[in-house]
Amino acid sequence: MREILGKRRRLLSRSGDGGPELIDSALAFATEWQWPVLPGVTPDPQGRSRCGCPDPECTVPGAHPFDPGLLAATAEARMVRWWWTNRPTAPIILATGGTAPCAVSLPALAASRALVALDRQGIRLGPVVASPTRWAVLVRPYTMEQLGELLYAKDFVPGSLRFHGEGGYIALPPSETGRGDIRWERAPLPGSASPWVPDVEAVVDAVVDALTRTGVSAPEL
Repeated sequence: MREILGKRRRLLSRSGDGGPELIDSALAFATEWQWPVLPGVTPDPQGRSRCGCPDPECTVPGAHPFDPGLLAATAEARMVRWWWTNRPTAPIILATGGTAPCAVSLPALAASRALVALDRQGIRLGPVVASPTRWAVLVRPYTMEQLGELLYAKDFVPGSLRFHGEGGYIALPPSETGRGDIRWERAPLPGSASPWVPDVEAVVDAVVDALTRTGVSAPEL
């Protein structure tokens, strides 16, 4: 049992190596947590800051699906294994919503300061995914109606907040994209069950309050 948990801790904490680590992580997300995943676009080998998709001005190189499309996301082990056997360096893309968490993301600098403020307030957060430019806080699945009511009730919501709900996606660790490595800022605790995540209301309330109290500027990125 210790060897199994130790292996899972290493998978959750490392990033950027590709190869067996990516396929192991993709399989763990799919089979242990039932998170539907699919491979992202591999960055252009002639320039990692450029995406391998047809869009020459892609703003999220490697951090999005293309072929297959998002609707192909699955938690079926055989398909996941086949994808990463054939594309061992492909980023891991999570299709948010449904059986998987949703996410709320904001620019990295604002996010880092907001998390400090939330910790001081004793606000409990679940896993947080970090890229060099944006951090995403995983939350429980929500509907568009829930999100609309939540935002309507707010006097102020930073324009840089993004919501990744049903039909959305985020890149998961240990992916490597054109913008840099995807890592855990707050890693899920090892265990057999899917990680605990908070309600979207709690996260939005806490983040907006933290940004307002600290006076953090959160520009669009």
